[in-house]
Amino acid sequence: MLKLNDPSLFRSQCYVDGAWIGEGADVVDNPATGEVLAKVPRFGADETTAAVEAAARAFKPWAKKSAKERSAILRKWFELIMANQEDLAQIMTAEQGKPLSEARGEV
Repeated sequence: MLKLNDPSLFRSQCYVDGAWIGEGADVVDNPATGEVLAKVPRFGADETTAAVEAAARAFKPWAKKSAKERSAILRKWFELIMANQEDLAQIMTAEQGKPLSEARGEV
């Protein structure tokens, strides 16, 4: 099992319209060990349509934000990603079997 500094980063659900949804169905294996890393939800046409519609709704208020507001939000997102770079790289390495150094660079 992955040992992360912040285990909440590893979710087995999809974030749609402000909520984590979906039950695990498909298995993601660690290609190096065969260990089960996670179960991920299968989304059908209805769930996919709901996700696309939610994204379209979310875009409208985003488009109304100024460049400065959007920049601040994206900067905060970048800072969160970088603050969790090691955990994110560990997840990518386990899922994809790539070298940790390469995963760190990709994050």
